[in-house]
Amino acid sequence: MDEVEVVVAHSERATLRVGDVFLKVDADQARIDVEVEAMPLAPVPTPKILWRKPPVLAIAAVQGTALGRLGEPSTASPAAWAAAGAAVRKLHAAELPSWTGRAGQNLDELAADLDGECEWLVTNGVLPADLVARNREVAEAAFRPWTSAFTHGDLQVSHVFVDGDGVTGIIDWSEAGQGDALYDLAILTLGHEERLGDVVAGYGTDVDLDVIRAWWSLRSLLTVRWLSEHGFDPSAPGCEVDVLRSRM
Repeated sequence: MDEVEVVVAHSERATLRVGDVFLKVDADQARIDVEVEAMPLAPVPTPKILWRKPPVLAIAAVQGTALGRLGEPSTASPAAWAAAGAAVRKLHAAELPSWTGRAGQNLDELAADLDGECEWLVTNGVLPADLVARNREVAEAAFRPWTSAFTHGDLQVSHVFVDGDGVTGIIDWSEAGQGDALYDLAILTLGHEERLGDVVAGYGTDVDLDVIRAWWSLRSLLTVRWLSEHGFDPSAPGCEVDVLRSRM
């Protein structure tokens, strides 16, 4: 019998790997609903859905290896990063899904959430006030009008798989929907700023780098508390706190 590997596990969801099958268990079935609906619509390689029996979704493993990991140097080639950029561009140019995703959050609500998190980080002594204030200032560039695109919504570098210089699969679509295209590019390059040029070259169109940097700060400020409360360490080398420090 194949060994069971715990890929990720916290109070909201868990993912297990058994051989070439991933079993996703989610407390919120709406996220699984989105994943099941989004993957067939996306014009990029996605995992094959094997079966679904709530609260479990079974999908096949994709070939290749993750483009990278947050907090670790990526060994993928510049061409592989450019290929990821090209795949994301193809997704963003696709017909819009009917629903709004994580990258399409209401900007007023997002700003209120950000202000609340910044206050919590300073009041509880989690991060220095000047670090929080500087990144809150940088994040302001993300609050601008944008044209909706088909976005992945959680395009972490570990969710993009490559084999050589080609993309073989993009996983974890539970946050997909209409949203800000630059959010996807920012999440993909979070903690891998040195790869941004390769991604943009593959993306093939002009992007506002200040907005991408703004999303790096915004995302990091918003997730420090959640990560800490769910057993992750945002202060690990190369992770969210280091991303915030890099803006100083």
